[in-house]
Amino acid sequence: MALSPSDLADAADAFWQARQGAPYPLHLEASLSQADAYRINLALTDRHAAEGKRPSGWKVGLTAKAIQDQFGLPEPMFACLFADDRWPSGTTQSLSELTRPGWENELCLTMGRTLTGPGVTDQQARRAIASVAPAMEIIEGRTPVSPDGVNCLIADNGQNRAYVVGAPTPFDADRTDLGAATVDVFIDGKAADHADGTAVMESSAVASVVWLANKLAEFGRSLEAGQDIMTGSFTRQHAIDRPMTIEARFDPFGAAQATFD
Repeated sequence: MALSPSDLADAADAFWQARQGAPYPLHLEASLSQADAYRINLALTDRHAAEGKRPSGWKVGLTAKAIQDQFGLPEPMFACLFADDRWPSGTTQSLSELTRPGWENELCLTMGRTLTGPGVTDQQARRAIASVAPAMEIIEGRTPVSPDGVNCLIADNGQNRAYVVGAPTPFDADRTDLGAATVDVFIDGKAADHADGTAVMESSAVASVVWLANKLAEFGRSLEAGQDIMTGSFTRQHAIDRPMTIEARFDPFGAAQATFD
């Protein structure tokens, strides 16, 4: 059963206070539906925007079927990106300012056209993409990551903390196959992982755009021209558990790199 408007507002405020340092309202997990969790997420996004923190796009998470099964979800999840948290490749950040951080290796697509679901197709999504850039999503373990805590995770913006983006490449809808892209991951210059683009949605990053446009339509939202889309990790999630330099080299799109000290 969906929360009443007043209970939803109270829940959103509890998650807002948690981001300011209060305890996370994990007791709400039992009463939150997935739709309620998204409504809280979007309410917090609007509240951030009202206070001057400009949304810059969306992330798609849990794009691998094995991870969906692990968390008991039949589909991926979405969360908001913010312009202040878009870090350029080569950035150096302090570990002391992050909570149980990690990262995922993804492509960042920038939309050239607005997409409004429902019914967005693969072809429409391809034509709407303006550019593709190598990227990494920086995540934080702010809430328990388990099947019992997934709705709180969604409400708390899907673990997102920031995203690191390298130089963009114009996207050619007729020639570029994002599923054929590969990534090699390095920690302090040593090879740590490798994957290809079919790991995303068992297809490619374009499928993430299709899913996202149609899912946002359920909440009266669109993918807007100019927005960034973090499309889901090629690899498993890696921990940032000590000072390190991380790098994701995407063929043929270049690299994104960050240092944590």
